[in-house]
Amino acid sequence: MKQLLLVCVTVASLLFSNNAQSQVKIGHFDEQSLLSLFPGLEQTMDSVMNTYLRDSLNVEYAYSVQDYQRRDSIFKKDSATMPAKAREMALSDLNRLYYKIANWQQYSQEMQQDKMERLLAPYRQQMFTALQQIVAEQKYTWVLKSESLSPYVQPSILDNLTIRVAMKLNLPLSKEIMDAWKAAGGTVPANTGAKPATPAPKKN
Repeated sequence: MKQLLLVCVTVASLLFSNNAQSQVKIGHFDEQSLLSLFPGLEQTMDSVMNTYLRDSLNVEYAYSVQDYQRRDSIFKKDSATMPAKAREMALSDLNRLYYKIANWQQYSQEMQQDKMERLLAPYRQQMFTALQQIVAEQKYTWVLKSESLSPYVQPSILDNLTIRVAMKLNLPLSKEIMDAWKAAGGTVPANTGAKPATPAPKKN
């Protein structure tokens, strides 16, 4: 394990130390950190997701339970006189509804995740469009996920593409980050005052 750790640290160290000495240029990017910089996004997402849970998923659950009870009652009353095919189809519908209700927590989590992904899609599109432009402009060879970096390796802040994308999208950065950026020789683009074009998530 120690040998593997040493190899990982050594490789990462070589990658970043060679940045300035070769044509290989490596940056790192953190999607979640950048999403957290969009003003009001977290509060908006919480509001939309709470509404979705209350007005959509909870309503769907109540309807599914009622639908199951209704179908089950009809099946128990009429199954003996049903044609074989009709009985088979009715039983299949009952089993499908029962499975959905019995596994509702998993179903609900999957639906909420899908809803969140769709809400975040326009923000992610902005982020990755800006990231692609920066990679091309700054001639980066590789872009790593920030979470994959070894804690034993400290790359230059100038290779933190999360910061570069935030600047390109005119997102707010802390004074500490800006001071460290300037101290490392980073340039700060002129602030146009323009806000990122982020459409508000739909309520439905």
